[in-house]
Amino acid sequence: MLIGTPREVKNNEFRVGLTPESATELTAHGHEVWVETGAGEGIGASDEEYRAAGAVIKDSPKEIFDACEMIVKVKEPQPQERAMLREGQILYTYLHLAPDAEQTADLIKSGVTAIAYETVTGPGGTLPLLKPMSQVAGRMSVQAGATALEKVHGGRGVLLGGVPGVMPGKVVVIGGGVVGFNAAQMAVGLHADVTILDRDPEVLEKLGIHFEARANTRFSNRANIAEVLAEADLIIGAVLIPGAAAPKLVTREMLKLMKPGAVLVDVAIDQGGCFETSHATTHDNPTYVVDGIVHYAVANMPGAVARTSTYALNNVTLPHALKIAGLGWKEAMRRDPHLAHGLNVHAGRVTYGAVAEELGYDVLTLEDALG
Repeated sequence: MLIGTPREVKNNEFRVGLTPESATELTAHGHEVWVETGAGEGIGASDEEYRAAGAVIKDSPKEIFDACEMIVKVKEPQPQERAMLREGQILYTYLHLAPDAEQTADLIKSGVTAIAYETVTGPGGTLPLLKPMSQVAGRMSVQAGATALEKVHGGRGVLLGGVPGVMPGKVVVIGGGVVGFNAAQMAVGLHADVTILDRDPEVLEKLGIHFEARANTRFSNRANIAEVLAEADLIIGAVLIPGAAAPKLVTREMLKLMKPGAVLVDVAIDQGGCFETSHATTHDNPTYVVDGIVHYAVANMPGAVARTSTYALNNVTLPHALKIAGLGWKEAMRRDPHLAHGLNVHAGRVTYGAVAEELGYDVLTLEDALG
């Protein structure tokens, strides 16, 4: 199969769909890999390294989109990229379609077969292609929040770890999954006062066993969220409903409960955000203030640590890329039902139930898509 990786064009996105090592694996299996010139610069990978891996360097993304059977990216295709997609082509990347009606409509119009990293499953309902970026984003959320809390960035002027004689900052993590667990680990490591909320009693039990007295756990409901908001310096939104839009757990009205200069970090912004007042920001301009509360909602947080993120991502995306390239996407999905859950759009139809429900489309069943 002819596989192409264009340079990412989203604001301050330095990751790349394939590392030179991944290109080596694909070419060793008999596939041809095209990489746009400069695509690996953000992770310190030169065109020469890709050539040494057996890849062909192309000068423009159009060459790649026009010829390649499968496009491997990191972030959702931007409007100029969606215009180059074509019928029958495979797109393998993060998509986050539920809150993005415009992108969904463009993918439907293109006729592309779109496989989303974030809905590919693993044993026990896990999301193995989302997990490494959730780990990165969870850890970064505390760094970002700590910076936003500084007075020069509009925050309360609170040091999360405190100092002898001064109380530490209070960190609230809403959601105890991969993002929330990693955020809590970082906050605990800084010696902050940490509370984690979740709706699953088993998750709360596991968190309690892991953190013991180093973090508090509470059941997530409106009353408990409102109570912890009133005391919090930093609130991290870490909720996820796979493939669906994130629920709005903190309303604008609830901001009145918070201390002026407190910080909201919305890690769920890729799925529309879990705070009512959230809107996506960029690394160029990461924060804004609503009713005295600082909001951080960068939609591609892991792009700031591109090398770590890219290699972590390729570790989990490459095995499926090899299956798709070697067997074709239909046979690969017939053999691997976990990969099949990644199919979001095919031949002008939405194939993922949560996306179809959120955006008002009739869903094409997987059985019909596989023919």
